Amino acid sequence: MPKVKDVSAYFTALVPPEMKMDFDNIGLLVGLNSEEVTKAVIALDITDEVIDEAIKHDAQLILSHHPMFFELKQISDDGLVGRKLIKMLQNGISGLCQHTNLDCVRGGVNDALAAKLGVRLEGYLDGPHQTAEGKEYGMGRFGFLPTQVDFEDYLCDVKFVLGSAGLRYHSADRPVSKVALCGGSGGDFVEKAVKLGCDTLVTADIKHHQFLAAKELGLNLIDADHFCTENVVVPVLAEMLKRGFPEIEVIISKASVQTAKFY
Repeated sequence: MPKVKDVSAYFTALVPPEMKMDFDNIGLLVGLNSEEVTKAVIALDITDEVIDEAIKHDAQLILSHHPMFFELKQISDDGLVGRKLIKMLQNGISGLCQHTNLDCVRGGVNDALAAKLGVRLEGYLDGPHQTAEGKEYGMGRFGFLPTQVDFEDYLCDVKFVLGSAGLRYHSADRPVSKVALCGGSGGDFVEKAVKLGCDTLVTADIKHHQFLAAKELGLNLIDADHFCTENVVVPVLAEMLKRGFPEIEVIISKASVQTAKFY
């Protein structure tokens, strides 16, 4: 059976760390390198519920998108992160995280989001860039819908295909044809979307001033929730792992769900 270090090396080659943003913390963040992996749980976040799920399935690895920590200075059982790390190690569970490198890589978060939203891709919102080995990557995407649709109809489509509990949005009273998108926090791309000639931006974590900017610039803006715009990559991660290690039983988490609710 493959070991944790083998799975980690596989993802390092498949989703190069060179593609990550400077602030990020990726890779084998909680690791028992020599532990054999027979089962792995795939989730967007490594929460207490996901750890319990991994324990229930007797899994040796959790593969997630979001890192468990960025700047860790202490591990103790009286801290939120520390408790989770200790629980994982006590149960022989490692944590492998692919974050902004997975956002940027071709076939990653944003390509999966585009496929869900019916967008035929034309390019990146930030990029293209190249790794030292010449592999192209970039943050965000933009492209066209097969046919123009009313904004209200597209809102309904986005909510349904992403399984979101609710949307925050600004309507510029424009039909939807050319769409910019960024899984997770992409509010900084409002002006770039307009410069690219997009009529609509789909992302998450939109701030007040970004809604105002969209209104002043005449851009349709949809905040479809951080979880919902990125959870589309979980099946992709599962397929990546299955291709590299068909002998590992891959379990897509049922405990990883949208946290935000709407009253």
